[in-house]
Amino acid sequence: MSKHSIQGKVALIAGGAKNLGGLIARDLAAQGARAIAIHYNSPGTRAAAEATVAAIEQAGAKAVALQADLTSAGAMEKLFADAIAAVGRPDIAINTVGKVLKKPLVEVSEAEYDEAAAINGKSAFFFLKEAGRHVNDDGKICTLVTSLLGAFTPFYSAYAGTKAPVEHFTRAAAKEFGARGISVTAVGPGPMDTPFFYPAEEAGAVAYHKTAAALSPFSRTGLTDIEDVVPFIRHLVSDGWWISGQTILINGGYTTK
Repeated sequence: MSKHSIQGKVALIAGGAKNLGGLIARDLAAQGARAIAIHYNSPGTRAAAEATVAAIEQAGAKAVALQADLTSAGAMEKLFADAIAAVGRPDIAINTVGKVLKKPLVEVSEAEYDEAAAINGKSAFFFLKEAGRHVNDDGKICTLVTSLLGAFTPFYSAYAGTKAPVEHFTRAAAKEFGARGISVTAVGPGPMDTPFFYPAEEAGAVAYHKTAAALSPFSRTGLTDIEDVVPFIRHLVSDGWWISGQTILINGGYTTK
């Protein structure tokens, strides 16, 4: 078995209950992962987490769902410890956690900024820290960011700004973990057709986003479909291991660096 195959591997997915994270979990199970721990944030997501666990188990893999607010270092340490106790040390660690805030910069409150920084930046940093401590040699680590990191646009200062440090975290981690054969990447999807997207956008902005990508006419929704992102994640955590330290924008030509 190739050390870069998904077959027989253990995965941990933060934000793995539903939407893109849930589809990634199902896909890894379909690719032969042996066990998958999925994290979910709030009790309201428990049913979705349990449905994803059931789908993983139906595919023949072991699965567990773990609930936690990951905005503290201690909570992240506990997530990894609990996941390891349940399914073993991860070979693959994927972090999809994030929170959109769309608002004029001058209207962003300190509390809103602090929340965005904790969810988008701090949690990503400590996910990488714990992944670096616990992921097996020749492992794969991937963090979801946003294609707004390649955009010149108003109203997303707090969201894109608190995701931006993840690029630097990723580069540093790639250098520091590379001696163990671990690849570290970040993926920035374009606006995705999920419930994560719509609450932050008014109707006019939704209409714009549905036409902004070069390939929008060929998308089911005009937006980035999660089904189009999953194959890239699969590649990065398997045969694409030679890509490390990079932030890759997957958006159909919505924006670029």
